[in-house]
Amino acid sequence: SEAGELVRRDTNYLGSVMVEQGDADALLTGLTHHYPSALRPPLQVIGTAEDADYAAGVYMLTFKNRVIFAADTTVNMAPDEAVLTEVTKHTAELARSFNVEPRAALLSYSNFGSVDNEGTLKPRNAAEALRNDPAVDFPVDGEMQADTAVVEEILEGTYEFSDLQEPANVLIFPNLEAGNIGYKLLQRLGGAEAIGPMLVGMDKPVHVLQRGDEVKDIVNLAGVAVVDAQNE
Repeated sequence: SEAGELVRRDTNYLGSVMVEQGDADALLTGLTHHYPSALRPPLQVIGTAEDADYAAGVYMLTFKNRVIFAADTTVNMAPDEAVLTEVTKHTAELARSFNVEPRAALLSYSNFGSVDNEGTLKPRNAAEALRNDPAVDFPVDGEMQADTAVVEEILEGTYEFSDLQEPANVLIFPNLEAGNIGYKLLQRLGGAEAIGPMLVGMDKPVHVLQRGDEVKDIVNLAGVAVVDAQNE
């Protein structure tokens, strides 16, 4: 059959079927594949969780004095308000799984309506939807510039009306370009230790490495996959 041929030909399909059938607890792949081709099989075979319509890639960036969760860095190219809203919720859940209480900022080049266009409206409307959602029990605000989100003096001095009383530790980027560029700059120039990309929104533990990841990246993500499997 066509399905059997896919499993024989592509180890990503084989691994996805093993996880879906319960023969494996987690899937870690991607080191020798382009990210989209490695992600497609688990999305087709395993799919997203019951409370998810989208998957997203999150990096945990650890600095000396803070931890930041950055999303979406790998999956959704041009997210609309619904995607941004869902990604924020699942990234906040991921932060809590690491015992970090989430404070979320939806990022843009505009601060709270200082620029009005389609690009700035998406994160602004997503932030409003999250604030109005009774199931959301963490502070969230936006749209805002990156320095507004992470610098306490800017939040308190200029935007004291913000729902964020402290700098954000969950940063939701407006699109894939910004997210991917942003986390890499924080990693390479900001000196952050980057753990990920951790896939959120999947029905079973699946994580897709970036091509060229180093041994420590593989070990870190394998550890995350093990914890995911234990929490299933």
